[in-house]
Amino acid sequence: MDVTVLSRIQFALTAGFHYLFPPLSIGLSLMIVVMEGIYMKTKDPRHRKLTIFWTRIFSLSFALGVATGLVQLFAFGNNWSFFSRFVGNVFGSALAAEGVFAFFLEAGFIGLMLFGWNRLKPAVHYFSTICVAFGAHFSATWIVAANSWMQTPTGYEVVGTGDEARAILTDFWGMIFNPSFLDRLTHVLIGCWLTGAFMVISVSAYYFLKKRHEDFARLSMKIGLIVAIIMTLLQLVSADSTARGVAKYQPAKLAAMEGIFQTESNAAMNLIGWVDTANQSVHAVQIPGLLSFLVNRSTEAPVTGLDHFDQGDWPMVNSVFQFYHLMIYMWIGMFLAALLGFFLWKRKKLEKSRWLNRYLVLSVVFPFIANEAGWFTAEIGRQPWVVYNVLRTSEGVTRGLDVGQVIGSLIMFSVIYIFLFILFIFLLNRKIKAGPEEEREVGDAVYTDPYQVGVS
Repeated sequence: MDVTVLSRIQFALTAGFHYLFPPLSIGLSLMIVVMEGIYMKTKDPRHRKLTIFWTRIFSLSFALGVATGLVQLFAFGNNWSFFSRFVGNVFGSALAAEGVFAFFLEAGFIGLMLFGWNRLKPAVHYFSTICVAFGAHFSATWIVAANSWMQTPTGYEVVGTGDEARAILTDFWGMIFNPSFLDRLTHVLIGCWLTGAFMVISVSAYYFLKKRHEDFARLSMKIGLIVAIIMTLLQLVSADSTARGVAKYQPAKLAAMEGIFQTESNAAMNLIGWVDTANQSVHAVQIPGLLSFLVNRSTEAPVTGLDHFDQGDWPMVNSVFQFYHLMIYMWIGMFLAALLGFFLWKRKKLEKSRWLNRYLVLSVVFPFIANEAGWFTAEIGRQPWVVYNVLRTSEGVTRGLDVGQVIGSLIMFSVIYIFLFILFIFLLNRKIKAGPEEEREVGDAVYTDPYQVGVS
């Protein structure tokens, strides 16, 4: 393997592992805002217990997200220094805004959210919770804007040539609101909210199976299912809009997603299959005409195939195809879980349904896999470009980087991330098994409900 391939593998490892945590943090932050909002309205101490428990889970995810996110900065500097110099003028303002406004807003209020229950008025504490959630979402906005610019770059010009070439920002808002930004931001945030909802659903189902903390689980499950059923439906709408945007601005990626080698009308949508790139064929179960209809709202309209592009500009077709369809399968799994769970919950039979609760416990993996598969689809589908149609991936790698250095750092990161993943699972499992009763103490002080002692 050459340096470029190894650097891509290393970045996929570090970024992919990091991406386990921000969606969970963002999703749980929304769930916590909802739970504490219900507590503020009803003054029911059970909802306070919900809020405190899930805040502890959020803090664990937040800590791992920050720790693993810092590694990305080193990856850009060590492995992708030419890319960093090329886009520095464009990305600098967006990433600075993410650090100054979003991260510090989140970090500044998380201490109050965690340890302010005994020390702040309820309204002030709730404001802190909202600020943390807003900071998490605001941070995602800037990161998605930067990544979307790599997919559909606008608001810039390239000056210089060769190793002296640089992308110079000419329109800040044009760069932020590039053609794919709003679709991708919506798709990412809904994925995050689904991650938070299914974490809540999974833990609640676990308590039903163990017949522990059942009152707590009922309240959590209700909120989780309502959010999940809404978001799975919204994600379907978002996916349609996002895919149509890909067809318009990155047609080679869409062709790879569905294995379309020849431009054709009445293009079929593949449900499951395998792409034979060498023979330019797809062995799949298909629905004729559906892809043309979804992309163009007409079965007769053509869908651009890979024949429209030089073969050297094709992405890894089968990889894009498989990751894209894996994402769809995970959505189906989430939709079935939310639909069945909501149906039995309305009929008051959910707690007694052991088979469904087992499925709901396992359903927590669906959004995580969907998020990762979607990210791999987007990034591999952009290849061989690191900035679409502007800078090739092979041109963005650090000059003079040694293969041995990359292999050594790849092994080191693999060992560290295996350890961090085991640690995360261990701590998460410990908190879940301990249950909400663990939350009777906050910090070093025994918690007292402010509504019961007259604080408002």
